[in-house]
Amino acid sequence: MTRVLVAEDETIIRLDLRGMLESAGFEVCAEAKDGEEAVALARETEPDVALLDVKMPRLDGIEAARRILDERPIPIVMVTAYGEREIVSRAVEAGVFGYLVKPFRETDLLPAIETARARHEEMSALREEAASLSEALEARKAIERAKGILMDREGLTEAEAFARLRKASQISGRPLKVVAEALIATLEA
Repeated sequence: MTRVLVAEDETIIRLDLRGMLESAGFEVCAEAKDGEEAVALARETEPDVALLDVKMPRLDGIEAARRILDERPIPIVMVTAYGEREIVSRAVEAGVFGYLVKPFRETDLLPAIETARARHEEMSALREEAASLSEALEARKAIERAKGILMDREGLTEAEAFARLRKASQISGRPLKVVAEALIATLEA
């Protein structure tokens, strides 16, 4: 069951949101009356999704979203009576994936949550792919550098230098990148 944090300073709207979410099969794991409380409850309850009102006391919803996302990336839908461009662009800039303008119905709320979740999953997959590509590039750089050192110091061809690194990797049971970095650290010191 999807766990949702609801942050809304108006009690009636907060109760409406809770009712809509629960009737749609979501679990409301926490309710906040202001942005500071939303950040603390997000940390404490670790929701799967958050619905945050833009205009709240103590800390506005956009800044609360930014702080929540800094600690733990989750899909966030902003709920507001204001559809102003500046507010929408601030929300997008903060990393929010959905936007819902009051008054809204359950038929508006559920698609906003599902869209935010889908976009969040896409972004997470892209981040993982970028990290994997970055790691592969770093490994490639280390291996190329280590091969260059072996070629210079030992008079080996590129294929021979690579074969030596690969053999050292197999014997030690360590990844090629680790062997290459160790060789660089040892021979460049």
